[in-house]
Amino acid sequence: MESEQLFHRGYYRNSYNSITSASSDEELLDGAGVIMDFQTSEDDNLLDGDTAVGTHYTMTNGGSINSSTHLLDLLDEPIPGVGTYDDFHTIDWVREKCKDRERHRRINSKKKESAWEMTKSLYDAWSGWLVVTLTGLASGALAGLIDIAADWMTDLKEGICLSALWYNHEQCCWGSNETTFEERDKCPQWKTWAELIIGQAEGPGSYIMNYIMYIFWALSFAFLAVSLVKVFAPYACGSGIPEIKTILSGFIIRGYLGKWTLMIKTITLVLAVASGLSLGKEGPLVHVACCCGNIFSYLFPKYSTNEAKKREVSYYFPLKTLWRSFFAALVAAFVLRSINPFGNSRLVLFYVEYHTPWYLFELFPFILLGVFGGLWGAFFIRANIAWCRRRKSTKFGKYPVLEVIVVAAVTAVIAFPNPYTRLNTSELIKELFTDCGPLESSSLCDYRNDMNASKIVDDIPDRPAGLGVYSAIWQLCLALIFKIIMTVFTFGIKVPSGLFIPSMAIGAIAGRIVGIAVEQLAYYHHDWFIFKEWCEVGADCITPGLYAMVGAAACLGGVTRMTVSLVVIVFELTGGLEYIVPLMAAVMTSKWVGDAFGREGIYEAHIRLNGYPFLDAKEEFTHTTLAADVMRPRRSDPPLAVLTQDNMTVDDIENMINETSYNGFPVIMSKESQRLVGFALRRDLTIAIESARKKQEGIVGSSRVCFAQHTPSLPAESPRPLKLRSILDMSPFTVTDHTPMEIVVDIFRKLGLRQCLVTHNGRLLGIITKKDILRHMAQTANQDPASIMFN
Repeated sequence: MESEQLFHRGYYRNSYNSITSASSDEELLDGAGVIMDFQTSEDDNLLDGDTAVGTHYTMTNGGSINSSTHLLDLLDEPIPGVGTYDDFHTIDWVREKCKDRERHRRINSKKKESAWEMTKSLYDAWSGWLVVTLTGLASGALAGLIDIAADWMTDLKEGICLSALWYNHEQCCWGSNETTFEERDKCPQWKTWAELIIGQAEGPGSYIMNYIMYIFWALSFAFLAVSLVKVFAPYACGSGIPEIKTILSGFIIRGYLGKWTLMIKTITLVLAVASGLSLGKEGPLVHVACCCGNIFSYLFPKYSTNEAKKREVSYYFPLKTLWRSFFAALVAAFVLRSINPFGNSRLVLFYVEYHTPWYLFELFPFILLGVFGGLWGAFFIRANIAWCRRRKSTKFGKYPVLEVIVVAAVTAVIAFPNPYTRLNTSELIKELFTDCGPLESSSLCDYRNDMNASKIVDDIPDRPAGLGVYSAIWQLCLALIFKIIMTVFTFGIKVPSGLFIPSMAIGAIAGRIVGIAVEQLAYYHHDWFIFKEWCEVGADCITPGLYAMVGAAACLGGVTRMTVSLVVIVFELTGGLEYIVPLMAAVMTSKWVGDAFGREGIYEAHIRLNGYPFLDAKEEFTHTTLAADVMRPRRSDPPLAVLTQDNMTVDDIENMINETSYNGFPVIMSKESQRLVGFALRRDLTIAIESARKKQEGIVGSSRVCFAQHTPSLPAESPRPLKLRSILDMSPFTVTDHTPMEIVVDIFRKLGLRQCLVTHNGRLLGIITKKDILRHMAQTANQDPASIMFN
């Protein structure tokens, strides 16, 4: 108890402080399918006060609030709830780090007292490893179960396995002795819906019945997914990555990483993927893993009581966190390998094995694919953001269930006739990545074979394309147009929706088409100088599957603007480590082309659209403005609301607290000098005054409040003064009015500040909040700040 008191006093005297950040008054944030209402504006209202002449200061612009805050006693013992944060607020990084250091010192000082204290110390030291182990186990298990369930429900749209209802199409025919090589997906155990309902396996009636059942199941899955999200966990919709990035930066969104969100997102992710919508599950799986980590962190006091410890990868990445992340990935991979969801005893989703190396000339078509990926990324970001903004600003956004049903219906109706759009997107990518070997029966491998070939080899020479290849190219062109359009309208609807797989599918389609074109060009014009040196007649020179893999990476890079991490992700998905140079060339080209139209990726664009208080570390600030140009109050604003160190009474402070919604007040020496003394939080003032009224005799409304070290001399008949220096932050973060904004922005990014005070020769001039930074950056980018802040 004594150490806690020392901590509270020591913190306020010796460390930085920051006021709680909320959004602007009466502004709504459509976070993840629900409306987040920010009713208070502590950071903004802090500047709206008007200083009155006299012994106290009143606020003329502060809106009155109906405060229901329970006044707690902070001075004598730790109070539950002190140091925690309200919903839609930003954490105080410096305060949380100070709390963690004090906790660590206390544990180290007691561990030699007894065996029990030593055990507690070891438990605390190993709690981080336990959290990542549990997170890895849960994430790997859920990922495997989601993949298995999604495959089964996807095949359920086409038929059912009579011998074992829980088998998907491929598993159903594994044990059958009546399958043929050409029709390996047909077996007596697997029945289509047309065979079950009308008893016909072929013909127009069978096609129509299968078409109807396909649409029925797609709509059923989509309706069930959006209904579960709307009723039980509105935060379970979308990708989740924009919100995860914002939460890691210190923002509080209660329930976004909770158990209900985890449960509903896991179930609805399976339904959304199985419905055939143009979406993926990789992005939502990041949200699922974060939910697991957040839930398990509450089992350990080291993390449950400290918001910064949960987010220690956001503003810096210490080495111990790197090792723990690696260990969590190892555990998840072990669990995934044990479950074997892909049925091939491999950990990668799209395992590739090419037998032909790439040649220097091929860098040219690889770069062209990178250009296509950059153009696709720029188009998708602008189109999707425009559609999402229209959804938020029109009545159409008020009917999320109807929107999902309409998108699912259009997707199912158009997708069924084309075999490449009817396929599960992951299966489509796998087929596009696959090289044409002697055992492949896909129409993409319908080449005219050399009848003089005497043996089957792995390296099949380049051959002229047959009718099946040309038919497949036309179908792929239609599938490309379909995927591009539907992905724009699908990403952002109120079901779990990832973007990795749809973007990779678009790039894989384009890459396969380009690969076939280059392959045929090399076959018919092998005497051209670009082919003559390395592509001989009858040689296997071009691998169209490699072009599909490069195109997938390029399109994903164009949308997300990732580079190094994206290349690593493609390695993980394909196992194609030897093709690092083509992948890097395409990814870098896609980023450069995309950056020419706008530097932000799709996730940063959605963060800006939703108005989350997020400062992107990758965004450069190159303007020459100063802190005085951004701080508030401005010339036309009322003076800054402040407290004086020894001229105000308890009634003055209580009236200020009750009549305003400000979250904190700078403390100055006097109205005349404006010399900065410190910063006092509204919550701490409330708790301290109420505690003093209960536990100190003589404290009344007319008692003088003193923040100074020494109490000023008072008349003998005056009531007992109230000393509040212990709750005062004596070292709030300050900058001078001539500090370049480029430095201020870096300070906010790297220290995670919510506000800093602006001074001139020690005199308080104003304040800069995180939202002031965001507004100013929007103005310098010729954007309307009101259109992006918490919209």
